[in-house]
Amino acid sequence: MGQPRVAILGAGAWGTALAGAAAAAGCQVALWGRDADAMARIDASRENHVHLPGVRLAPCITVLGALDVALASADCVIAASPAQPLRALLTRAASHVRAGVPLVVSAKGIERTTGLFMGDVARQCWPDNPPFILSGPSFASDVGRKLPTAVTLAGDELAVAEELCARLGSPAFRLYHSDDPRGVAVGGAAKNVLAIACGIAQGRGLGASAVAALQARAFAELSRFGRAVGGRAETLAGLSGLGDLVLTCGSAQSRNFSFGLRLGDGGPADLGREDAVVEGVWTAPILAELAVRHGVDMPIAASVAAVLDGRLTVADAIDNLLSRPFRAERS
Repeated sequence: MGQPRVAILGAGAWGTALAGAAAAAGCQVALWGRDADAMARIDASRENHVHLPGVRLAPCITVLGALDVALASADCVIAASPAQPLRALLTRAASHVRAGVPLVVSAKGIERTTGLFMGDVARQCWPDNPPFILSGPSFASDVGRKLPTAVTLAGDELAVAEELCARLGSPAFRLYHSDDPRGVAVGGAAKNVLAIACGIAQGRGLGASAVAALQARAFAELSRFGRAVGGRAETLAGLSGLGDLVLTCGSAQSRNFSFGLRLGDGGPADLGREDAVVEGVWTAPILAELAVRHGVDMPIAASVAAVLDGRLTVADAIDNLLSRPFRAERS
């Protein structure tokens, strides 16, 4: 089908890293960012010094500040914005994209105002373009430096998902295809909230044993919620569920875990709202609300939401979790 032409909307760390991954897979890449002056600087230096320093852009990556030009000839679009601004981005871009072009969404969250997962937002904004969800254990710096990474790409059209994996994948960026976009989306959204809890435990100095137990119970919550909203158990136990949870809940490279660390160490609960990419801050309230709506017990996620909303202190949230009744372990 010729050399794939991929448009990446969003030139933050993740969008820039994905541009490099697509280039390594043999694609012609258009990398678009909303700040035309910043894009001109990236193009001149061939490096995103602000968001992904030390990673050179491949020659086949065209850096653009014009959205219509970026989308004009694309036969695949990757939306690399955070979750909450995704709707505005897709709405702005809708008139420039051709019908039928697959849309890959890499945002990991739930739209706070509607309770919609990212694939549902994509369907509303681009009804004529099949949506796919890209998620899994991956830091932008690792992908940008071509370190081995494996993620999942999921959509309702499995044959197209398989083709996209073949087009976008490389030895260092391995993609697994799936027809369970809901399960993949749940893993990406919920793990950010649960990572804040693990960061709080670490920052509070509760010890490695407590953090490990919290991670295990966090996975139980993620699994219960995912199954309740239509995700499959094998997806939730895979790269985009358990894999991403393990990475995000145990590394200071994770913005959500790092934010939790600061909270546990006495930092203010509203600090994360200064950064749109601390996705768990924005997702926690709607995740807790959806859990109640679906009758799913998620005490860890609910505690994070309560701390962020000022209804509980960190100390009270920990006390509440530790004083829960003894019970049989179940997922």
